[in-house]
Amino acid sequence: MIKKIIFDFGGVIVTLDHQEAVRRFAALGLKDAAKALDPYTQGGIFGELEEGKIGADEFVSQLGNLCGRTLTYEECYHAWHGYHKELPERNLKALRGLVENGYRLIMLSNTNPFMMQWARSSAFDGHGHPVDDYFDSVYVSYKMGMMKPNPMFFKTVLEREGIVPEETLFVDDGPRNVAVASQLGIHTYCPANGSDWTEEIYSFLGTDVSARDMKGE
Repeated sequence: MIKKIIFDFGGVIVTLDHQEAVRRFAALGLKDAAKALDPYTQGGIFGELEEGKIGADEFVSQLGNLCGRTLTYEECYHAWHGYHKELPERNLKALRGLVENGYRLIMLSNTNPFMMQWARSSAFDGHGHPVDDYFDSVYVSYKMGMMKPNPMFFKTVLEREGIVPEETLFVDDGPRNVAVASQLGIHTYCPANGSDWTEEIYSFLGTDVSARDMKGE
């Protein structure tokens, strides 16, 4: 029986808009922005930021060099948040329902300080709650010094949380991430970015409680 659920952030909790992010970074002057940005795992200075190898200030400086002009933190913040298309209320209600029914929820995300500045603030859900209020534990790549699909990222979380893989469900919109988690014995579910997973997820939980009951409806 599933007892713990590990959620990805971008693409699952928050709907991502990759093309808008590309447009905003291109507007800053970044050449080949579409090649520089990846929907799932970043590379270059974007990957270095999300893996914690450089901080936000160093990223601003290096991105400015690539764009051929001095950039501000605010400009980079705006560009990164091109990824943030929407935060469906249905997702937040589903998370609350899962917690109320005894599931331990963990967030595991490839992300960066610009995105987490918003996510870990009271502005996150529009109701004064940061993303941390919806999870028992939050693991982010730039703090952990590693990114999915690195197996060590998963193994570290499993060890810290005392997780039994066979009792765990991992929900992520990245096929490569799901494949690695599956190899570690974790149950997986790979909904498409922005899709409504709030009903289908219950088919993976092995419970007699209905989806409606679990969402508190």
